[in-house]
Amino acid sequence: MDSSILFRIPQKKDAKKIVDLIKSGGTLDLNSEYLYLLQTTHFNETCSVAVCNDEIVGFVSGYLVPNEEEETLFIWQVAVSSKFRGQNLAMQIIMDIFNRNNSKKQIKYILSTVSPSNKSSQRVFEKVAIDFDTDMKSKTLFSLDDFIDAHEEEVQYLIGPITQTKNKQ
Repeated sequence: MDSSILFRIPQKKDAKKIVDLIKSGGTLDLNSEYLYLLQTTHFNETCSVAVCNDEIVGFVSGYLVPNEEEETLFIWQVAVSSKFRGQNLAMQIIMDIFNRNNSKKQIKYILSTVSPSNKSSQRVFEKVAIDFDTDMKSKTLFSLDDFIDAHEEEVQYLIGPITQTKNKQ
């Protein structure tokens, strides 16, 4: 891993670069620019960017699930520049968000949804579960019938319970 990578809370000025990163990846659903502006302002505590030489090379968005009895961190979107794939960057960005938020609230679960064809994201969440030495359960959350437009189903991955105060990294 490049030691010059900095993990930080995204800022409003990062939204355009985040959109460009997601567009360049070609596989993620591109949300509206407005959403990325909200993520970099209203939800920035549960999001993170990886920056190398002033370039955003990774982005993970998330939020704390409302109305949950135990603190659950939902990881929404994971994007890594093609130049930085295969370096465990996605997991490190997720852990940055987890560690930052776990210091304020005891997070017991990490939750995400992944399309069945997105094998790399599935592997990232498997590694997170292994790193925390905990279970990962999956089930279909959204079927094809739940979408208006053509979209793969979304499989929910639930990691936890997390009992460690910090990961092994």
